[in-house]
Amino acid sequence: MRINRLSGILLLLAASGVCAAAESAPTVSTVRSGRWSDAKIWDNGKVPAGGSRVLVRRDHEVTYDIITSQPLRSVHIAGLLTFSRERNTRLDVGLLKVQEGEDVSETGFDCTAHIRPAVAVPQPDNTVADMLAPTRGALEVGTAQDPIPAGVSAVIRLTAFEGADRSSLPAIVCCGGRMDFHGAPMSQTWTRLGSAVAKGDGAVSLLDTVTGWHVGDRVLLTATTRQIKRNQTFRPSTKDSTQTEERLITAIDGQKLTLDQAVAFDHTADGDYRGDIANLSRNVVVESADPKGIRGHTMYHRNSRGSISYAEFRHLGKEDVLGRYSLHFHLAGDTMRGTSVIGASIWDSDNRWITIHGTNYLVVRDCVGYQSKGHGFFLENGTEVYNVLDRNLAVQAYIAKKLPDQALPFDANDGSGFWWANSLNAFTRNVAAECDEYGYFFQAMETPAFKLTLDVRRPDGSHAPTDVRTLPFLRFEDNEANCQRRHGFNLGGGVPFGTGVAGVGPDVQHPFVIRNFRVWNSHWSIHPVSPSVMIDRLDCHVCEYGIWRPVYKDHAYRNIRLDQIAVSPEFSPQGRRPVEADYPKPLDIVDDLPPVTVITGHARREGKILVRGTTIDDGAVKSVRINGKEAHSSRANYAEWEIELEAASKAPIELEAVAEDAAGNLEKTPHRLRVEGN
Repeated sequence: MRINRLSGILLLLAASGVCAAAESAPTVSTVRSGRWSDAKIWDNGKVPAGGSRVLVRRDHEVTYDIITSQPLRSVHIAGLLTFSRERNTRLDVGLLKVQEGEDVSETGFDCTAHIRPAVAVPQPDNTVADMLAPTRGALEVGTAQDPIPAGVSAVIRLTAFEGADRSSLPAIVCCGGRMDFHGAPMSQTWTRLGSAVAKGDGAVSLLDTVTGWHVGDRVLLTATTRQIKRNQTFRPSTKDSTQTEERLITAIDGQKLTLDQAVAFDHTADGDYRGDIANLSRNVVVESADPKGIRGHTMYHRNSRGSISYAEFRHLGKEDVLGRYSLHFHLAGDTMRGTSVIGASIWDSDNRWITIHGTNYLVVRDCVGYQSKGHGFFLENGTEVYNVLDRNLAVQAYIAKKLPDQALPFDANDGSGFWWANSLNAFTRNVAAECDEYGYFFQAMETPAFKLTLDVRRPDGSHAPTDVRTLPFLRFEDNEANCQRRHGFNLGGGVPFGTGVAGVGPDVQHPFVIRNFRVWNSHWSIHPVSPSVMIDRLDCHVCEYGIWRPVYKDHAYRNIRLDQIAVSPEFSPQGRRPVEADYPKPLDIVDDLPPVTVITGHARREGKILVRGTTIDDGAVKSVRINGKEAHSSRANYAEWEIELEAASKAPIELEAVAEDAAGNLEKTPHRLRVEGN
């Protein structure tokens, strides 16, 4: 009893120490708008000194225009803090928080008590789309229309302070305001090798011409030779013998890059089977000041808004801490519909790259994830729907520990490039390379103690208890896994073998549809366990196993290519093997699910507004209309679209985007948002 009392006293003293340290820091507040470097905008007549707590008050607009000499304990934004586009900047800070009001404490980190209902046109489930009150505070490190330009850098370094809560700080958190990070655009952030690279080569050729890459940028070349199983076992992790390499660019000549050092390994580029090269560098950077010490993290909460493009998030994530990820969209529901993460690099993460938790309608495109402890691109609790993960590169997701109190107890957190428990999302044009356990993993295991009937959003905006194992893909097409020492794609299998979805899956009218999946230089190519699966175009090349331990219950396959399979093209099948001549039987597919549309950007110019967006459907999209006018499809099947509308520059405009597919299914919950005037 005495020990327990002593422990309680020590905890109380520790908590008191945290509060005392935070409260003892001086608070400096704005008295008007202006430049950060102007002493006249601060209530004490001085530019905030190191260790201060800073408040940017409501209706004040401050341009951050300095390089920090001493880190600030916290910056609280109730007005607007925008980073200079004219000069290099750096802000070292312990807590950067976007939130209305004048609370400058380090408590209330999860924001729930601070988020009042937004002023907006409600969606059918009484959430809001993209129309938030303008008084909530905004952090603006560039905008999509006006990013931080090339040649100018903006860096935020998250710095630990004595007495701060190490489980939650340092951090950047958005509590219902706006948070934008936008760097200089690139035509694409990663591409394929144009030709093979041999050990000792000091230059590489690219398959595509890229713009926005610069001398001095850090690039990675993905491994193209997998870690081989020896003596019936694997090494603990791919990082123990990786052939993925980092280099710096020293010269650019068209599609040829000269590197600062010769490569140490061969990198394949043979027909469709090519290594990838990715650019990790951006001119907008969020990083931890001490990667080997206490790391930082970032988080968007419900009713927040803002987007990310061409920004770099490095050395972030708190190892073994639930909810403290490099990029985290936390329980936003539908309220952040319209938010996108485009062209970001997230690397050297101690806890995932991007976590989508209880959040719908997020678009993640052209991002590079490199080195993550635990799963990389991660959908956390099984309720997430209508998210779009398109053309992302996942390299080296490592085995990590299960997180304390994690939402889904069956998740071993053992290193998957892409991991989800609810398939009603879109995965298109992604590549996973050299991950510890899986390139792609759909995992859903029910136990007596944990049921998989969860509260899931339906197409009409209502919610209903749903067994998430029965939900098909929104779309799964043109994905690839390579150099996987274990699994390319595990669809519904479990560990140990025989566990997993337990025979529960979509009905035969709404199967899992997998189109054009390629896996090469991997151990187990594909492990299809879920019932009701249609595979159209599967390419397995230079693998130990092709279709591994399939459970053929209502499966239909065609256009299957198994090439240079070392052990078995079809290992230990269960059930009747599907015959291509019977395709698509025994399935009886019905298209009765509507498309999903997200407006991802808009820009006013000369009395007009250019609107861009994304539409996803598992079939053919017939049309996308914005305010009744048909949009132009800039990528096949309206996967990306745009339209220019008349819009008086000073008048707000209401936008409504709605899609219809070729089967006549009309989107039941259009994306609506309000764009303010100039």
